[in-house]
Amino acid sequence: MKFAILGSGTGSNAEAILKAYRAGTLGAAEPVAVFCDIPGAKILEHGKTYGVPAFRLDPGPFKTKFSPEREAAWAQAIRDAGAEWIVLAGFMRVLKAPLLDAFPNRIINLHPSLLPSFQGLDGIGQAWRYGVAVSGCTVHFVNSELDRGAIIDQAVVRREPGDTLESFAQKIHAAEHRILPDVIRRLSLGEAKTFNA
Repeated sequence: MKFAILGSGTGSNAEAILKAYRAGTLGAAEPVAVFCDIPGAKILEHGKTYGVPAFRLDPGPFKTKFSPEREAAWAQAIRDAGAEWIVLAGFMRVLKAPLLDAFPNRIINLHPSLLPSFQGLDGIGQAWRYGVAVSGCTVHFVNSELDRGAIIDQAVVRREPGDTLESFAQKIHAAEHRILPDVIRRLSLGEAKTFNA
């Protein structure tokens, strides 16, 4: 299972994946490239650190989506890197037909809430402001509906009385770093199931 990681920021989840690969705990999965839409983003450094080619590609003029031409160019670049799957790890753009059609049922996303609650941007902040007792993170397949693809796994994080937004977010990020590599491993071994397909 050769896959590309797409991210937009610091790349802490990408680093967790690459660490798991180096440790031999990703099953039959192999990261073949890291792609980023933000110049100078730290995620690009993680690729170099772990010996995985890392590329910054032009996403086009929009902030939260691609232009169709640029998305088609990304799809081609990802295929050219040898990827059969895409893992979205903090990638802040909505995917449309060019990528969805190029990798049908082979794109997964990590979202920082227990979907279907708190979809879209700032899932952790949304949950915090709502006052939930528990939140967490979800790994799901990507389809044409934002954060509505079939759920593969979720990790629950409890909000404790002494938590701040920052400490709550740190606990959710720690859960993300555990769950995403494990889902990739299970997918590569044919052991992953979905819960709302």
